Amino acid sequence: MLGGGMTLTLDALNRMNPADFAAAIGDTFELASWVAESAATRRPFPTVTSLHNAMIGTVRAAPREHQVEFLSGHPDLAGKAARAGAMTDDSKREQASVGLDSLSEEEFARFHRLNDAYKAKFGFPFIVCVRRHTRDSILAQFERRLGHDQATEFAAALHEVFFITRLRIAAKVTGEGMPIVNGRLSTHVLDTDAGRPAVGVAIELYEFVGEKAHYIQSAITNADGRTDQPLIGGRPLPIGRYELRFAVGDHFRSRGIATGDPPFLDIVPLRFSIAEPEGHYHVPLLCTPWSYSTYRGS
Repeated sequence: MLGGGMTLTLDALNRMNPADFAAAIGDTFELASWVAESAATRRPFPTVTSLHNAMIGTVRAAPREHQVEFLSGHPDLAGKAARAGAMTDDSKREQASVGLDSLSEEEFARFHRLNDAYKAKFGFPFIVCVRRHTRDSILAQFERRLGHDQATEFAAALHEVFFITRLRIAAKVTGEGMPIVNGRLSTHVLDTDAGRPAVGVAIELYEFVGEKAHYIQSAITNADGRTDQPLIGGRPLPIGRYELRFAVGDHFRSRGIATGDPPFLDIVPLRFSIAEPEGHYHVPLLCTPWSYSTYRGS
């Protein structure tokens, strides 16, 4: 059995007896070990992606009442079970990753109202892959999907299960044909006045929660005008609104360029949104002491 963040090779999984196979990955589908038990009969899998596709196919092929029971086994977002700790370990970690374990009383009450309205309309909990979203994006999804009809929302819920379980499988199993689950946010700064990369520019990244900008991290541009590591990498890019702040005033002062006191451009903010969690967002800054521009690069 797996535990404590251990991973397993696809080759080893293919060679396990059915009981060990189900025990190793059965928890990737919330409280539904029958999904792994069914997939065990379809081995060997040539890729990790084909393993996950087989498990998703099992859920899609199940009778409707089994599908509803499966969806109903998922916890409410920021619900009473979350506060009581009565969730699977995976769900606890996933909800904590976006701060749903530390909501204010007002925020908790809002989620509670939305949870109740959703279950009253559809008969199962609201399901979203929280690791692909910011808190604002989750709330926007909640309110938008409440307007769906039953058939549309049932399909949407199953599709979110695909995203959740794809991330869980990718964390547990390694091998050929890994599913694409991570995105990347990067930047670079070009001093178009000097015609070369801007070295040593301080950059800060913020995420918006409502109208408040919450600090995420800082970086300094290297000799190529880039950061040594992606600003976000190795995980999905959470859907939401962001801002990069570039300390270009300090850069031009270090070059001995007088741009006024205070300088015309000091901190340049670039506000942008992310809509593709598995995509690459390259958000560069091209600047002179008097102007700047950007674009979405690759």
